[in-house]
Amino acid sequence: MRKLFLLFAALATIVSSPAFAWGAMGHRTVAGIAMVNVKPATRVAIRKLLAHEREMDTPKCSMRTIEDAATWPDCIKGERWRWAYQNSWHYHDQPVCGTFDLKQLCRDGMCATAQIERDEKLLANRKLAPVLRLEALAFLVHFVGDIHQPLHVGENEDMGGNAVKADYGDAPGRNLHSIWDTTLAERAITSARPPLVRVYSAAEKARLATGTLEDWTRESYEISRDVLYPLAFGGKLPCGVKEPQKIVWTNAAIEQAIPIVDERIERAGLRLAQMLDKALG
Repeated sequence: MRKLFLLFAALATIVSSPAFAWGAMGHRTVAGIAMVNVKPATRVAIRKLLAHEREMDTPKCSMRTIEDAATWPDCIKGERWRWAYQNSWHYHDQPVCGTFDLKQLCRDGMCATAQIERDEKLLANRKLAPVLRLEALAFLVHFVGDIHQPLHVGENEDMGGNAVKADYGDAPGRNLHSIWDTTLAERAITSARPPLVRVYSAAEKARLATGTLEDWTRESYEISRDVLYPLAFGGKLPCGVKEPQKIVWTNAAIEQAIPIVDERIERAGLRLAQMLDKALG
């Protein structure tokens, strides 16, 4: 009986925990875009680091490819005793009914943007053991993806939409965050023409791979504030009022959001490629 109780307790913890990332398809797509758009020398360096996968001692969470590495930081959450300290690294909450202030809301470094800066430095440090640089690579790939998901930045005291139950068109049983993480992202990726994972032209890179880390985070915040929350809550930001316990993400909202999702993933992949070239090329 005690074992059964502990199993149910563990499951309850998993179910009640907020989602922290694009779904697996979103993260793998960001990593795939980056891998085919980095310089050849960078690609070689990445594969050399991935060869140290066994030294991470996470047999249930593979890092054979950069796409695997992109989902590794979510996979290791299954070993909370070892990795729970990194949960808050997956987001950088900014209140959509407040003021954007990148530094004020991450003074202790326990947020996605601070960890991106840290991991970029670790990855570039060739004096470090390869296994440490591999860990930094996985976190960097993942967190760059995270901050391009609008609900990893903009939120309204609702855990980035996790506390808002939502139907996705005619499909029930989701929440606002999970719709953007998985359902909507998967539809956007699979329907994109041309496909998102491809070699981008110089003109496309010049248009999409722009800005600083603060710019990228601000973009996600503004999408949440100006588009996502108004779409979800009848055209207005739910400021100063209690959010409904449940919403419907309509088919019209889905169609409006798909191009936004595709562009966020494209930008994340191409910006990540630039970071990897700088650190490893």
